[in-house]
Amino acid sequence: MADSPANAPAHHPQRRLVTVCQNRSCLRSGSEQVLAEFEKHRTPNLRVSGSECQGQCSSGPTVRVMPDNTWYCQVTPADVAIIVDEHFSGNQPVARLLHPRLHQTASSYAHLAAQAQGDPD
Repeated sequence: MADSPANAPAHHPQRRLVTVCQNRSCLRSGSEQVLAEFEKHRTPNLRVSGSECQGQCSSGPTVRVMPDNTWYCQVTPADVAIIVDEHFSGNQPVARLLHPRLHQTASSYAHLAAQAQGDPD
């Protein structure tokens, strides 16, 4: 017997934990405001927490998403709504914010090359 929509299993959003580094160098780069923006999007399936140093000081503010093990770097308060929309609602990590040393993609290599040449973007 074919499954009908009434018999289909209910879709449950994935539970996630977002940690935002609150150590000195990330704080100087605005991580307190990034954490505050994530707090605005807290739901029963999205826990948000400040963290100790995540060991990526030169790339801060650093945000880690679990259980995905996704690392975002140089996150601004304006980026938070994009992460929530694209990653948490659409299940597509935001490629331009992925930490280039931890997520090896073609855009990561372009980002590293730009940094090596002194391009801030």
